[in-house]
Amino acid sequence: MTEPTPGRWPDDKATGSSVPASAPSPMAAQPPAAPPPAGPPPAAPPPPPPPGATSTGSSSSGDRAAKGTGVFGLVRETVIVVAIALALSLLVKTFLVQAFFIPSQSMEDTLLIGDRVIVSKLTPGPFQLERGDIVVFVDPGGWLGPQEAAPRPGPLRRALAFVGLLPNDSNNHLIKRVIGMPGDHVVCCDEDGLLSINGKPIEETYVREGSVPSERNFDIRVPAGRVWVMGDNRQESEDSRFHDDGKGNTGSVPISLVTGRAVAVVWPLQHLSRLTRPGEVFASVPAPSS
Repeated sequence: MTEPTPGRWPDDKATGSSVPASAPSPMAAQPPAAPPPAGPPPAAPPPPPPPGATSTGSSSSGDRAAKGTGVFGLVRETVIVVAIALALSLLVKTFLVQAFFIPSQSMEDTLLIGDRVIVSKLTPGPFQLERGDIVVFVDPGGWLGPQEAAPRPGPLRRALAFVGLLPNDSNNHLIKRVIGMPGDHVVCCDEDGLLSINGKPIEETYVREGSVPSERNFDIRVPAGRVWVMGDNRQESEDSRFHDDGKGNTGSVPISLVTGRAVAVVWPLQHLSRLTRPGEVFASVPAPSS
């Protein structure tokens, strides 16, 4: 029997590499651990400041900037609010209502010297004038005497009146009651001492007690586009009667000069009241004849 050659496997075992694989060692070497970072350990964050402590440096500058921005914002907001208020007041005064000061006794006892009245600018306009309306109108020319003109106000008061924050001092305005409308035939006085409109005598309940409808007679027809006006204190009112040519042409007031209808007394508070139309006085007045 032939002995196997040293260092070789028998033929029936020669199925793999001629060199047997070595088994892994349980004590195989591992890669070395990373070395710790060089230098001292990181410092801990500083503790928060105690309550009530005041910051310094850049934080103080930031606080001052924030405070400056807040003050500027407040001033800007105030200016905007005031500007809007003035603009709205001017719009209201221009298109809706305006306050006026009463400087004379011509409308007593309905209106007294020093009263402040609110005038609606919607009449005439969207709303029509009617007999009995108390109206403010621009002086047609030469009606105002020195006793009826109010003292001229200072610049600040004029500016506030211009934007509607104070009443107009009525330097070129008058206030009277509408008695005759365009086309009306107005006569005073009849045998009973009454004023008549289009042939109908009327009982004027608004005339000051002790006054008569008129101490001078007139017989006029109101021209188109104009109104005949008289004060409630007839003996103290230089109204249409005193400026007429006897036909109604020069004493009547153009409707285009009417600023508006007085609707309320707002000052002083003890005189606070509405100014309504005395509709019952003119209810039976017929329409003017052509």
